[in-house]
Amino acid sequence: MTDLVPRYNYDSFVPEKFEPCLNFDSSPKTGTMAPDFPLWQLNEAETRLGELLKQHAYTIVEFGSFT
Repeated sequence: MTDLVPRYNYDSFVPEKFEPCLNFDSSPKTGTMAPDFPLWQLNEAETRLGELLKQHAYTIVEFGSFT
């Protein structure tokens, strides 16, 4: 796990560097419940995805990268 950050912060955007990180087969399938995990709000308060799902009829979770 200690090599995760160096592997993620590759120096050039070429398939041989980013394709090993693509593991869509392990992603939750459409229509299944998302796994619960910790989230941090902009004010740095910690919550959990499960708590947000209980509070709202619809929840959008966006993941992104600035690489």
